[in-house]
Amino acid sequence: MFKGVITAIVTPFKEGEVDYEKFEELIEWQIENKVQGILPCGTTGESATLSHQEHKDIIKFVVSIVKKRVPVIAGTGSNNTMEAIDLTESAKKDGADAALLITPYYNKPTQEGLYRHFSLICESVDIPVILYNVPTRTGVNMLPSTIAKLAKNVPNIIGVKEASGSIDQTSEILQLTEEKISVLSGDDSLTLALISVGAKGVISVVSNIAPDKMRSLCDYALCGNFEEARKIHYKLFPLMKALFIETNPIPVKKALYLMNKINDEIRLPLTLMSQENIEKLKDAMKKAGVL
Repeated sequence: MFKGVITAIVTPFKEGEVDYEKFEELIEWQIENKVQGILPCGTTGESATLSHQEHKDIIKFVVSIVKKRVPVIAGTGSNNTMEAIDLTESAKKDGADAALLITPYYNKPTQEGLYRHFSLICESVDIPVILYNVPTRTGVNMLPSTIAKLAKNVPNIIGVKEASGSIDQTSEILQLTEEKISVLSGDDSLTLALISVGAKGVISVVSNIAPDKMRSLCDYALCGNFEEARKIHYKLFPLMKALFIETNPIPVKKALYLMNKINDEIRLPLTLMSQENIEKLKDAMKKAGVL
C-alpha cells in the first residue's frame, strides 16, 4: 500500500530536450525532503508532449537515480489500450515499483470500456497498478462501482488516485471496496479532507516546491493530529490554488524556475505564464514560505 506524499514530478527541459542534470537534482531534493514516492511522466510531467522514447527513457532514468530509496510509480496510461500496455511493460522491465494508469481521455469510453481497458492492461503486465480518475482532464468519470469491480476482480490493482473533486465519491469508493485498496488524493487542496474519510495520502503537485511541508501535513493527518495538519493546510492553501490559476504544470514549473531549480521551459501547446499570474504566484509562494 502506497501512502503519504508522492510527488508527481515535473519534467525539466533545456533547449527543447529533457534536462537530465536538473532532473537528477530535483529527484535528490525530493528524497532529501522525505517524500514517500516519485511519479514521473504524469500530467505534471507533461506526459502528453513526450515522445514514446522520451517517456520510456525518463522512467528508466528516474528508477536509476532513485535506487529504491522510495517507490517509483511510473505514469504509463494512454487512451490507446495497446500503447498503455507497451509503456507499462517497459516501466516494469526498467524497475518501476508500480504504474499509474489514467482513464482514457478524449475517446470517452463507457464504464464497461473502462473496465475492459484496465483489466487487459493488468492481465498483460504483472505490476501493481494505481488507477487515475481525473474527469476534468479526460472527459469521463470512472464511477465508484467500476473501481470496486476492478478492485475485486483484478488482483494487481492496489489503489486509485482520485481527482474527481468529490469527497462523497472517495467515501463511496472506500465503502464499496471495504478499504482493500488505497485512495490517494489527486487534489492537494482536498488532501486533508480525503484523509479524514480514509484516504492514505496524495499524489501531489505542491510537493514539487514544498515537499517537506506536504510530508508534514500528511504525517499529522494520517496519525490523527488534524489540528496540526490544518495549520499546514491553511498555510499552503493559497499556494495550492495558485498552482492552478493556469493549466498544470505551467505554474509549478514557473515556481521551480523562480526557486532557481529548473529552466523556464514548457512544451507547446502549453505556454509560459502571464506576467499578471506570475505576480499572484509569487505572492502565494511568499505566504507559504517557499520564496
